[in-house]
Amino acid sequence: MATKINGVKGMNDLLPGQAARWQEMEAVAREVFALYGYREVRTPVVEPAQLFARGVGEATDIVKKEMYVFEDKGEDLLALRPEGTAGTVRAFIEHGAFVEGPQKWFYMGPMFRRERPQKGRYRQFHQIGCEAFGVAEPFIDAEQIALLDDYFARLGVRAELKLNTVGDGSCRPAYLQDLRAYLASRKGELCPDCNERMERNPLRVLDCKVESCQPVLAEAPRLLERLCPECAAHFDAVRSGLDALGVRYTVDTRLVRGLDYYVRTAYEFTSDALGSQSAVAGGGRYDGLVETLGGPPTPGIGFALGQERLAMILEKAGRAAPERKPVVFFVSADADGAREALRRAAELRRAGIACELDPRGGKMKAQFKQAERVGARYALVLGGNEVATGQAKLKDLATREETPVALAELVARVR
Repeated sequence: MATKINGVKGMNDLLPGQAARWQEMEAVAREVFALYGYREVRTPVVEPAQLFARGVGEATDIVKKEMYVFEDKGEDLLALRPEGTAGTVRAFIEHGAFVEGPQKWFYMGPMFRRERPQKGRYRQFHQIGCEAFGVAEPFIDAEQIALLDDYFARLGVRAELKLNTVGDGSCRPAYLQDLRAYLASRKGELCPDCNERMERNPLRVLDCKVESCQPVLAEAPRLLERLCPECAAHFDAVRSGLDALGVRYTVDTRLVRGLDYYVRTAYEFTSDALGSQSAVAGGGRYDGLVETLGGPPTPGIGFALGQERLAMILEKAGRAAPERKPVVFFVSADADGAREALRRAAELRRAGIACELDPRGGKMKAQFKQAERVGARYALVLGGNEVATGQAKLKDLATREETPVALAELVARVR
């Protein structure tokens, strides 16, 4: 016997029963996003590695430690995309979409990061995200957050919104200098990861979850208290917009985003359903990213949500995946019935009615068991007699009641 080959660690199969839940997440996303004017974009899973180094940031853990990078035969350095925004911005620039004015785009698909697999976080993971380009005004921030709040509500997911601002190039540099000095003064009380991040990305230290670091971080200087007038006004307007839209939120002064391109608005939706892995979606404003990647100065704001985590939340809540099941299952009594079943199944399917049959035939008892296994609502027995008379009986598999039906009227009767 040949040696069994297993899948790559952290890159998981999605079986049919699970896929139904994912189809629901994606269908609801398309429905809600369309209401807000977002249109779908599809970008490659492989991009130039330099795109993420410039866009996400050379100093981030994603670029330094987690990206899958390789040389192709032309010696170009390529990467499996670790997130969706940089590739979407690259497409926005490359195809000159900025000449058409403000754009609202969304994407869905797999991302790749070589990190230690844990609950809801894998080496191949899937995200749904939205990006809005060309609007600097703060009400687009509020509208996009409201879109995500609306999306969770339609799925029946309870998620808490945390909101913050990370300032911009006017007020953040001076704050970072003060933050580094403070962290350095408490260096001995911080974990190794915080000590490593202190110089290259001090904002990320504020996001540390290690218990021993919390007293230090609780006393750290707050950027919210040191905003320039423009950033303060922007944040106040975002809050005002959320209040007007009836979106509830909590200001979390320690909320930061892990990527270098974020400015001003930062937000996150969390759920306590998964314990410590509480973040299910997050986003923020990135007004300088388009310019950094070679486009004209263009404001932008976007978010991404993790489908694996969202699926786990839905499952934990006991919400059944809305899998489409056959309405009719044809049970063949003999060869004549099997041929007629094929004809009648094709007829129902052309009418948009889901149905199944067992092409193996076999004993009727086994076929009835298969009908129940696939969740069919009705069973219809067909044999030589039914074919000759054009009459059969439609059996309700829940109540066991049988109803006579003319085969010529089957489509109308099933509807």
